Amino acid sequence: MRRMIARMWRGWASTTTADDYQHHYESEVAGHLQRVAGFRGARLLRRQDGEEVMFTSITFFAGMDDVRAFADEDPERAVVEETARRALTRWDERVTHHEVTADLQR
Repeated sequence: MRRMIARMWRGWASTTTADDYQHHYESEVAGHLQRVAGFRGARLLRRQDGEEVMFTSITFFAGMDDVRAFADEDPERAVVEETARRALTRWDERVTHHEVTADLQR
């Protein structure tokens, strides 16, 4: 298995703006990620969380240098564009990075 880093982040939206955030992720975020040389894929998870919708973003990169190409000098700072800020009610300011040790796919 090739080495990969998973970058995990969470954000919450009201039920009225959750679809707006999902659309932003599928269009603008996806376009930005596609331009990062070491980008290896992404998943956006969605679940009802009380009165809000919680999103968990997991992006995969070949290494931390590729993460820095996406997130600049502070790789643990969340990248939350203005369009996302308008759709979300709150979000994690910091992200976590994990080494992918197993990649099971069907």
